[in-house]
Amino acid sequence: MKITSAQFVMSNTNPKKCPEPNMPEYAFIGRSNVGKSSLINMLTNQKGLAKTSSTPGKTQLINHFIVNNEWYIVDLPGYGYAKPNLNVTAKWKQFTQDYFRFRENLMCTFVLIDIRLEPQKRDTEFMEFMAVNQLPFVMVFTKADKLGPVAGRKSVEKYLKKMRETWVELPQYFVTSAEKKSGADEILDFIEETNKLFVH
Repeated sequence: MKITSAQFVMSNTNPKKCPEPNMPEYAFIGRSNVGKSSLINMLTNQKGLAKTSSTPGKTQLINHFIVNNEWYIVDLPGYGYAKPNLNVTAKWKQFTQDYFRFRENLMCTFVLIDIRLEPQKRDTEFMEFMAVNQLPFVMVFTKADKLGPVAGRKSVEKYLKKMRETWVELPQYFVTSAEKKSGADEILDFIEETNKLFVH
């Protein structure tokens, strides 16, 4: 898929105020500082589309971007924030859960995972939430440039092996590096194919 345009549409905390659900939509979520904004910028080939920050918990809203005037990318608040207080965290959790449960045009969620880390409880709990609610998702391993190709493959295999202890069927996954601009074509091809399944 060739990206010809990508633009910010709106931010809010109310799923009912999201854009009209008349186009396919893809949500991006992960632990704070996993490289979510960098990945979105890489996919759209625009450096400043999604705001990047070294401060965990920077994204606090449901952010919609329209791509090629045909489908939406949604940048969601990370989970596992270090700074916000409990009341704010609970609010974020509620509106993100409402988004997942009621957003009818959501085709798939990309769950971002730092390739360097062991399986984290927040990640596994979120993926379990998605599975229990029958919400389609794929895994995206980020920051592959931080490890060599061999070490990266070993890390992914180790992660999947751990998941097999409790998962009957593993989700599809992609390996990416925003720094090296790798993995974008595979994700965009996946989106292009999934778009064909959208029924309005």
